[in-house]
Amino acid sequence: MKIAVAVSGGMDSLCAMLALREAGHEVVPLHALFIDPPQDGGALPGLRALCGKLGLALHVEDMRAAFRREVVSPFIAEHVRAHTPNPCAQCNRVMKFGSLLDAALRPVCQGGMGADAMATGHYAALEEHPAYGRALRAGEDSSKDQSYFLSLVSPERLRRCIFPLARRCKEELRAWLAERGHAAPVPAESQEICFVPHDDHLTFLQGAGAELPGPGSVFLRGADGVEREIARHMGLWRYTEGQRRGLGIAWSEPLYVVKRDRARNALVVCARSALDARSCRAGRVNFMVPPPLWPERLFVRVRYRQSPAPARIELADGAMRILFDAPQQPPAPGQVAAVYDEEGFVLAGGIIVREPDA
Repeated sequence: MKIAVAVSGGMDSLCAMLALREAGHEVVPLHALFIDPPQDGGALPGLRALCGKLGLALHVEDMRAAFRREVVSPFIAEHVRAHTPNPCAQCNRVMKFGSLLDAALRPVCQGGMGADAMATGHYAALEEHPAYGRALRAGEDSSKDQSYFLSLVSPERLRRCIFPLARRCKEELRAWLAERGHAAPVPAESQEICFVPHDDHLTFLQGAGAELPGPGSVFLRGADGVEREIARHMGLWRYTEGQRRGLGIAWSEPLYVVKRDRARNALVVCARSALDARSCRAGRVNFMVPPPLWPERLFVRVRYRQSPAPARIELADGAMRILFDAPQQPPAPGQVAAVYDEEGFVLAGGIIVREPDA
């Protein structure tokens, strides 16, 4: 089987490529250039040297223009709207498992690689389910599982992909790679947002040239729902729902951001006792499994660093209303809501939107 392997220069994608090669597949390394490399060339020189050592030709797809248009620009626009976008999930949907997958599968005569499938180093699984068929499932290593970031990718596209690290653990792979005498060209873990230097999105947004909303009022919401003005904020784009630190508000108890009201340019905060949310809505839903096949017991993640929480889901007009069994930290509009079953299969993913009365 001819498999194009998306290699970033990190350990995970390198292990995926080597594992497939050892299994007897014809592997073709494929590197997507999403952002301008640093002066030293970034991952490319090391990747070319490693592929040469393995007797493989590295293919590079220059996708910088599309990445700026499809990922970076929407990221900036969402922050202007006081939303909290998830650029990694968007990149997976339109770039890695969109344009890059197309390049991998396209016939050679049409400028593609003519691969039968594309593999990546994601910690996620594609497994057969008696009711769902071949479906996305959380990876074995719960601390690295990336199924949440893949929940917006269409199931048809995912079924053309392979995840060799599905049942592997990160620490196990470090030893496995060392035994083979290889080292990743980029040994450090990749930063959270690849196009934001030093993960400092505030500085990035300030230099992006966007018209960011300016200072406004901060309102304290009491347990009775009544709001009163207590301070000034420095711009809604500087905050996110659930944030506690860095608010710059002196108060008798810790305060948390519960809402960013773009219409009023108002930041709404509350004490911990009034923080929890019992529901949220998600639109632009990507159904990984048809809803009639969903089990009665469902779980939802509205943040990457969160265990799936038990919830009920009401579906209407392609959107989801999520009703949590227990109160949750307020979900941030713009983030992803991923629905799971009890076995870790992903049933759907959508983009969190503001509640109508919020």
